[in-house]
Amino acid sequence: MPDPTPFLNRLTKNLRHWSKWARRQGIECFRIYDRDLPEFPVAIDVYAGRPHVQAFETRWEADEATYEAWVDAVRGTVAGLFEIPPAELAFKVRRRQKGTDQYEATGNPPAPFVVHEDGLKFEVDLHRYLDTGLFLDHRVTRALVREQARDKRFLNLFAYTGSFTVHAAAGGASSSLTLDLSNTYQDWTRRNLRLNDLDRPEHRLERCDVMDWLEHSSKIEERFDLIVMDPPSFSNSKAMDTTLDVQRDHPWMINRALSLLTADGVLYFSNNKRGFKLYEDELIPCELEDITRKTTPEDFRRHPPHRCWVIRRSNWKPGMK
Repeated sequence: MPDPTPFLNRLTKNLRHWSKWARRQGIECFRIYDRDLPEFPVAIDVYAGRPHVQAFETRWEADEATYEAWVDAVRGTVAGLFEIPPAELAFKVRRRQKGTDQYEATGNPPAPFVVHEDGLKFEVDLHRYLDTGLFLDHRVTRALVREQARDKRFLNLFAYTGSFTVHAAAGGASSSLTLDLSNTYQDWTRRNLRLNDLDRPEHRLERCDVMDWLEHSSKIEERFDLIVMDPPSFSNSKAMDTTLDVQRDHPWMINRALSLLTADGVLYFSNNKRGFKLYEDELIPCELEDITRKTTPEDFRRHPPHRCWVIRRSNWKPGMK
């Protein structure tokens, strides 16, 4: 098993550096370590002072006993630095999804709590699920959506806990429609809206299979000025009729979303599939701009977790309605 001393030294240095950076930026939730050392392939985020650890598959071979000893060493190192009992540390093991595998609820957790981003409040849960309720790598993307949302009709596809919806509503969107298959996440979105006094009739939530909704989008008369589509890399929820594979399905999804845009509307398309390739030749005529470098926050640039594009209908010209 690797000696954890270099890991502790790097983590101590990183915590000092990124904490100072976050205070200067007015950021409460940020990443401090991202697989910096190959012997310690973990990502560590801080949510309002509380650490959250994700352990990735190690590149070195280890039997179960050795691996468990390594996990204990990582857990003890991080907990010691943050001065909390190791048993209270939010620690997840993240593996590449295969076949019918899918992330689900974990453990018997402590209570969620509220964090702040750009003056807005969001509920996070560091223990119950593999993900926390707020994807920190889209901090910049959410700010871009908020800046553009004034008087816009906003559509949030695969909305998760609705953080994009909250930012759009706070930015003055005239209306929003938030779609997700999960009742759990739609309830979470509703709580996030309420936390910010934005739970209003013009901001609608609908539980549905987004792929099925897009399948029937030709029957939808409503059009949107601003759309965010950030689908999972893979999904095979029991409530879905088919599986979703973002590499396979993204041209169809983008084309359907483009059909719902107003003439001068904007679609933000993003995903975090490793090695993703955009199939441009399968898209209807449109204008594409890869803005991944712009939307990747400074604390995530060691291992950029997502790709992001701005997409417009090809007939768009400034001033068109």
